[in-house]
Amino acid sequence: MDFLINIFARLGFLKRDLDYHLLRTAMIVIFVWFGYDKWFEAEIRGLIPLIKSGPLIFWTIPVLGIKGTGIFLGTTEWTCATLLFLGFWNKKIGFLGALIACATFVGTFTILPFVPGAWDQEAGGFPAMTIVSSFLLKDLVLLTVSFYLLKQDAGRVIEARNSSPVSQ
Repeated sequence: MDFLINIFARLGFLKRDLDYHLLRTAMIVIFVWFGYDKWFEAEIRGLIPLIKSGPLIFWTIPVLGIKGTGIFLGTTEWTCATLLFLGFWNKKIGFLGALIACATFVGTFTILPFVPGAWDQEAGGFPAMTIVSSFLLKDLVLLTVSFYLLKQDAGRVIEARNSSPVSQ
């Protein structure tokens, strides 16, 4: 095992920030792609049962309509992607992007207990998942990654502030 660890260390895979940069990049790709899909009415129509069941997002379709909901969600996701991207250079902006990402995934993950068809009744119901619940379960990982980025960016902002000559 030490041999493998040494190889990874020599190749730079264990570099201090590699995980941070890979996770940030993955989240940017996810938000760009998810945001792109929201511009198509067919995508939103497919999400209507989920959106209507969400305790935090149920209001979007009655208030904004299907097209407006798509614009709202797509714009939010592309804004988040942009802020996360800019976070490579500015940790305060990255923090804001991670905060929006956290809010996004809290909004989607909280749908899980309420969405119809989430639990396979033939297998006894909860916790036997259907495609609906497994689709939403991924948001738990994405929420965790978003929180990791939020924590990292906040820590880096605080560290930079504490080490600046002005603060001493």
